[in-house]
Amino acid sequence: MNDKTLRLLEFDRLRTRVAESALSGEAARRLAGEIPRTDPREAGELKKLVAEFTEKLNSGGEEPRESFPDIGFILPKLAVEGMVLELDEAYALGGFIKAAEALKGWFMGSVPGSKAREAPPGPGEEPGGLSVLVSELPDCSSLGGEIFRVLNTDGSLRDLPEFREIKRRIRNLTGELEAVTSRYTGNEETRRMLQSTLPSQRDGRMVLAVKANFRGRIRGIVHEVSSTGQTLFVEPEEVVEKNNEILIETRRLDGEIRRVLREMTGRIALGRFPLGELHERVIRLETLRARARYSRETRGVFALDGDTAHRVLQPAGLVLRQARHPLLGSKAVPVDISMGGSTRTVVITGPNTGGKTVTLKIVGLFSLMNQFGLALPAEEGTALPLFDGIYADIGDEQSLSQSLSTFSAHMTNIAAITGAVTERSLVLLDELGSGTDPEEGSAIAMAILDHLMEKQVRVIATTHHGILKNYGYSREGVENASVEFDGRTLSPTYRLIMGIPGESRAVEIAARNGLPGAIVSAARAYLDEERSDVSALIAGLKKKHQELDAAAEAGKAEISRLREERRRSDLKELRLRQKEIDLKAGGVGSLRLLLLESRKTLENLVRELKEGELTREKTLGVKEFLARLEQSVAAEGEALEKERQDLAEERRRPDAEYAPEDTGAALPAAFGPGTAVLAGEYRRRGVILRADKKGAWIVEIGSLRMSISEKDLIPLPLALSGEDKKPLIAPPDLSPENQARFEINLLGMRLEEALEVLRRQIDAAALSGLREFSVVHGKGDGILQRGVHEFLKHQGLVADYYFSRPETGGFGRTEVVLKG
Repeated sequence: MNDKTLRLLEFDRLRTRVAESALSGEAARRLAGEIPRTDPREAGELKKLVAEFTEKLNSGGEEPRESFPDIGFILPKLAVEGMVLELDEAYALGGFIKAAEALKGWFMGSVPGSKAREAPPGPGEEPGGLSVLVSELPDCSSLGGEIFRVLNTDGSLRDLPEFREIKRRIRNLTGELEAVTSRYTGNEETRRMLQSTLPSQRDGRMVLAVKANFRGRIRGIVHEVSSTGQTLFVEPEEVVEKNNEILIETRRLDGEIRRVLREMTGRIALGRFPLGELHERVIRLETLRARARYSRETRGVFALDGDTAHRVLQPAGLVLRQARHPLLGSKAVPVDISMGGSTRTVVITGPNTGGKTVTLKIVGLFSLMNQFGLALPAEEGTALPLFDGIYADIGDEQSLSQSLSTFSAHMTNIAAITGAVTERSLVLLDELGSGTDPEEGSAIAMAILDHLMEKQVRVIATTHHGILKNYGYSREGVENASVEFDGRTLSPTYRLIMGIPGESRAVEIAARNGLPGAIVSAARAYLDEERSDVSALIAGLKKKHQELDAAAEAGKAEISRLREERRRSDLKELRLRQKEIDLKAGGVGSLRLLLLESRKTLENLVRELKEGELTREKTLGVKEFLARLEQSVAAEGEALEKERQDLAEERRRPDAEYAPEDTGAALPAAFGPGTAVLAGEYRRRGVILRADKKGAWIVEIGSLRMSISEKDLIPLPLALSGEDKKPLIAPPDLSPENQARFEINLLGMRLEEALEVLRRQIDAAALSGLREFSVVHGKGDGILQRGVHEFLKHQGLVADYYFSRPETGGFGRTEVVLKG
């Protein structure tokens, strides 16, 4: 990535913005010197780390904002024996360590215990991630403690015990000195000899400002004379000794301070290697954080790997979705461009000021940003290959000093590019073939594109040459594109349209920019006389493109209509099946209830006959009961026949009566993975996972997976297949062995087999309306008895259960009552 390309694509400006997000001057300077990575492993690892940091910033929590002082120039001093750090240097080291600990605590607070990576690194990936990088920061808190044992948090020197006696002595001497000088300033006689009643300092010694004409009246040492000669700064003889004592104590204090700083520096120097490692790692983390903060500010997405994106994205290659130039702010117009599959070259045409050059710069700048570890201001689905070089020839580089014309400058650049590119390079050519005779320029442009295509280079070129528009249709791997022009407003929309070349619209733009009407009319006349067939070709292509779009929309509408009709038909069938099931269940339940009540009545009549004599009244009572039973059965039969007739009538109704908004339910078109079904004999809800042997599917029911024949599966409607929907009623199995009985006998069965029979009995009884039944389990070792009671305890349909009366079985038989 040469500096010229970075400058043409304005990457240097963007890199400066990223560096401004750093909280460390050293990190900002390092960022300003970095260039996009060309090694796939380095670029991938960098982007992964920045993405992790961005996710951490977006996850909330108070981000530490402490800035990192520059300490790179201080660290070499620690290797010099006897070196003493200045207060500000020691304070900078302490501040750096403190900010590093805050950064580490903030980041590791959301990933506790993330000291090691659970999974091994994948191909092309360094061991560990951002959390590991942060957790492995050396612990230099003890060095920070040494520094702030001597310094306050504001960088000033602490009042250590070693200094207190000396400071007390200096305060006393200063008080005595002030008492001596006050005798001069407080005495009326001597006060008139002074220019000022306030003592001054000269070379750290207290002096008096004496008027020149009284210099002999106050004896002492003259330290300085004013520029006018009117004032002498005199140290009186009485003050000299006090000044000397203060100077001695001050030097003694300075020596003690230097001793403390020397000892502190020595202790810090012992940890200079972990401190140097901490410095290097933190600066690297700060370059990552600056990238992450910029990525968050631009609300960008991290591009997929265009070399492998075909596994998750259609198509692969270079794909930008709603890409916005990051330096244009709110004025940026989103651009979509796709170079997928076999397309290696895109030729962009269209009017001036339509956005062709901006599109080139967006592609180039986004590629540089991607390899610099930044998120891109675009939509999800954006994918970019990793380029080993990005080359651009954009703008007019005419040079009088080098005798280069516009055309010569372009050819010089392109000649250098053609010699450097590989199949992993990206080449951006603006106004290819311009600056010379159009016919020769077009020929050179096509030859350049042919050469780059032979090398399998990805190329995006802009041009106004009409012949290059035809070139895009005559070469495999080349696609035309154009910037849209609004014919009503005579202005560009800055949208890129793939697959269609564009017209230059030079006459319209010239008229819009104030060219006199007579000149514009003359230009149109020349065009009418000598216009080539290219414009007509383009107009025809645009019309065909519109017709294809309209046909595609009509096809979508027809598919949608057919799907709706299929859905309504499936819905009708489903509702009829559901109603049929309900009718069967209701009819069987009524008959079961009738039989239960009739049996109880019959048992009472039989008991009465057994207990007494056979009388005429008892005989009449039995006949009346049988007559009522016959009438009840006839009534139930008539009701059931009426329901059947209603169901048959409903089947004959037109589909319109089953409007889709009734339930919104529809059956799936066929069995397949993910289809919700009712499975097996007992119609358990499950989900198809995959196909099994011929005619069977692997179905997940709860925590179990089993192979079930397709004939034993009933698909659930789509609207009812979710777990939160009301479950569909499964059709009951009305075979004799699965009908509810008044009494079931579990004697001789294993516990599992007995519980399965009991479960079937409960389901059948609930479905048929039988509210009470008996379970014969015997006494024996009590295994069946305890197992049955434990099972009944957890059944939602069971209201109560208890042992039978002694005369009917006692502890060997249990009466079960279901909920009404």
